[in-house]
Amino acid sequence: MTQPSRRIAICTDDPGWHGARLRRAFAEHGWDSGYVSLQACRFDLTDDGDGAGLVIPGFDGLPDGAFVRGVPGGTLEQVTFHLDVLHALRRLGILVYNDARAIERSVDKCMTSFLLRTAGIPTPPTWCARDPDWIAELVERELAAGHQLVHKPLFGSQGEGLTRVRERGDLPAPDDCNGIHYLQRFIPTGDAGAHDWRVFVVGGQALAAMRRSSRDWITNVAQGASCHPAVLDAELRTLAESASAALGMAYTGVDILRDREGRAWVIEVNGVPAWKGLQQVCGLDLAEVLVSDMLRRIHENRVMEAVS
Repeated sequence: MTQPSRRIAICTDDPGWHGARLRRAFAEHGWDSGYVSLQACRFDLTDDGDGAGLVIPGFDGLPDGAFVRGVPGGTLEQVTFHLDVLHALRRLGILVYNDARAIERSVDKCMTSFLLRTAGIPTPPTWCARDPDWIAELVERELAAGHQLVHKPLFGSQGEGLTRVRERGDLPAPDDCNGIHYLQRFIPTGDAGAHDWRVFVVGGQALAAMRRSSRDWITNVAQGASCHPAVLDAELRTLAESASAALGMAYTGVDILRDREGRAWVIEVNGVPAWKGLQQVCGLDLAEVLVSDMLRRIHENRVMEAVS
C-alpha cells in the first residue's frame, strides 16, 4: 500500500508527548506529518529536483511547512548548519514555524534582552560581556549595592546551568561559561517562595497563562516547579504580546515575574516552548491552537502567491 505523502515536517530529535500531540492535531485537519531531525538533513547542490538542493529525509521534494520543536545543539558549525536548513526552507517558500530568525533571536539571551530593552519592555538590568575584569568589577558593584545576580548560559533552556551570585565566589569561571558572562539582577518575588508566570502567545495573541511556583529560586517546570492556573490579566497579556512582537515570534512562551512591589518584568522569550504543564492547567488544546495557526499561515501564503 502506498503511504500518503508527509506534508508537514516536525523538526525534532525527541518527539515525545509534544510531537504526538502535534501529529494528532495535523491529522485531524487532514494533513500528514512526520518527524525530521535537522541533523539528518543535507544540502546536495548538484540536485536539480524539487528540493532545489535541500534534502529533507522522509519527503519526496520539500514539505509544505516545517514546525520547529527543537534545534539540536553542538559546535558552532553544527548549530549553524541546523539553522541553515531552516533558513533555506524559508528561502524556498516553505513556511517555518518558528523560523530561523526568530529562533536565533530567542535562543540568544543577550539578543533577547537587547531587543526587549530597545522595545521599551521592562526587563531586569542585564549585562553580557567577555572581559572577566569588567565582569568582576560589575559583580562587586552590584553586591555592594545590595543586589544579587543570576548567571545564565547564553544558550540554555529549562533552567539548566543557572547560578545565583550571592557573593563574589559564586561567579562561574570564564572556562565554565565559554568565556561569555550573561548576568541579570536577581528579582525577589516575595516571601511566599519563588514564582513567575508563563504566558503562551500564538499568532500575536496571548491565549493562556499559568503560575509556576517553587520552593527553590528556579521556577522552571523541568527543575521541579509546580504549575497552577492563572488569570491572564491585562498587564500579563500586554507584556507577553509586546515581547513576542519585539522578537518576531509566530508562537512563544513568555516568562514574567513580579517583584515585591508588584512591578512586572519579562525574563525570557522562548522560541521552542514546551506546553505540557500549561496544558494541564489551562483547559485549552494548545497543539490544536498551534496547528490551526500554522495552517492558516500556509493558506494565506498560498493565496498571496496565487494573487501575485
